[in-house]
Amino acid sequence: MFLNKTGHYILLLVIASFAFLPFLGNTHLFDWDEINFAECAREMIVSGNYTTVTINYQPFWEKPPLFIWMQVISMKLFGINEFAARFPNVVCGFLTLIFLFNIGNKLYDTKMGWLWVLFYIGSFLPHLYFRSGIIDPWFNLFIFAAIYFFYVHSSKHTSFNKQNKNHKYLVFSGISLGLAVMTKGPAAILIFGLTLVIFWFINHRKNLASIKGLIYFSIAVIVTGSLWFIIEIINGRFYIVKDFFEYQVRLFKTQDAGHGGPFYYHFIVLLIGCFPASIPAIASFTMRSADTPQQKAFKRWMMILFWVVLILFSIVKTKIVHYSSLCYFPITFLAAYTIHKQITYPLNYKWRKWKSALMLFIGTTFSLAIAGIPLVLKQKEKLIESGIIKDDFALANLEANVTWTGYESIAGIVLFVGVIASFIFIIKSQQIIGYTISAFTVVIVLHLISSMYLSKIEAYSQGTVIAYYKALAQKDCYVETLGFKSYAHLFYTKKKPLENKRAYEMSYLLNEVTDKPVVFVCKSTYAETVKNDYPQLKFSHCKNGFCFFIKSKD
Repeated sequence: MFLNKTGHYILLLVIASFAFLPFLGNTHLFDWDEINFAECAREMIVSGNYTTVTINYQPFWEKPPLFIWMQVISMKLFGINEFAARFPNVVCGFLTLIFLFNIGNKLYDTKMGWLWVLFYIGSFLPHLYFRSGIIDPWFNLFIFAAIYFFYVHSSKHTSFNKQNKNHKYLVFSGISLGLAVMTKGPAAILIFGLTLVIFWFINHRKNLASIKGLIYFSIAVIVTGSLWFIIEIINGRFYIVKDFFEYQVRLFKTQDAGHGGPFYYHFIVLLIGCFPASIPAIASFTMRSADTPQQKAFKRWMMILFWVVLILFSIVKTKIVHYSSLCYFPITFLAAYTIHKQITYPLNYKWRKWKSALMLFIGTTFSLAIAGIPLVLKQKEKLIESGIIKDDFALANLEANVTWTGYESIAGIVLFVGVIASFIFIIKSQQIIGYTISAFTVVIVLHLISSMYLSKIEAYSQGTVIAYYKALAQKDCYVETLGFKSYAHLFYTKKKPLENKRAYEMSYLLNEVTDKPVVFVCKSTYAETVKNDYPQLKFSHCKNGFCFFIKSKD
């Protein structure tokens, strides 16, 4: 391309800003994960305790603090709000695109760098995660960086059978892996370790680093990754570290409530969620080409990383969409790799009919779903009467007064037009134009969804209860949930540390005379149980799937 290195970076910044910033704070944070992490950051600011992660001002051992610290900085800059909670991942998105462009450009050429960027920014889930307030984008970037830096060292180490005595990339790898641990926990080491061991075995057990280099790497991991744990132990909170590791083990062995699923769950998520990158990525599995040794090694690392993450989290009992999100790196790389080969060697790599069928099927299905949701919800009375929805709580949610005009369906129409336009260019062997159209179509569609109807969808699921919490932020009372897990009441009532320490105990709030009124919130499906089990609570009202009870302080 005609741009110099600085020009590419400026263009990447412009594209990332256009892709990730608009409508970032347009909707409330979603329970659980987004509100969970934002609440941890808010409590750090309120309490002034920046070492211990808390939720409801009680020690929270499920996550280390690195991402929470990022949110704290963002909230210091932009205030305690939705935009600030999500902004750290916008920064992550910009850094990720630069990183991918540099790797593609260094290993192949500028064209490969931009293809990788286009596939990452122009696939649904990879793009969407940079507009969220969850931990995984940073966690994934740090693990990917650790693998890449280790690859760089090992490729130099094995070249011409000479040892690489420069260990800086191993140190970079160790620091990156330590930062991943500080972001989400030791699962990073497990993923990295499995990928490394499998690569080493497949690579005929050749030495990838010297003993001295591995010692440098290990020191970097330990020093960086154990910082928070050491601080907690020094401060006499070893129990938090113990509970943290017990939680990590339990997460792998048991199914989290409401988050189960079949073994093939993540296969489907990645195929559909990483559209359109998932389609050319599949073709790369059997593609053979005359790559350089460095290119072959990197592709092998990416293939192994993909299968390690996919199989590992297919085995794990808890099934959540973002558990397989580290696969976004190898999937988008393999997609870019396929198209790069098709462009470079057009006679050797042809577009196959199965790709056309899959692209049109997924694209059309997506388009119909996005266009159809507003039309269906505009006729929600017929939907309710049809009996299709069996969940009583979901039916109660649909009672929310939300106005649909029908114009919201334009997002689905734009997607369909974009899919057809990109498909026409792709089958004419103009892949760069085709996938550029596809990428920007996804960006525009996600903007339309964010601006036109995501807040309306949210109004059904949690809008009513969050509006109630916001109103209670001005009241001097305690607020708790019954029968369901939530963090929304903490964040949106702007809860402060309690002077009455007993008020953290549910038994006290339910059964004893309190110094303030207590408001309890439950789902409508649990309301009769509350009435029967807690007759001391006075029923207030139910609205759109949520019921509210009050216990006076007298």
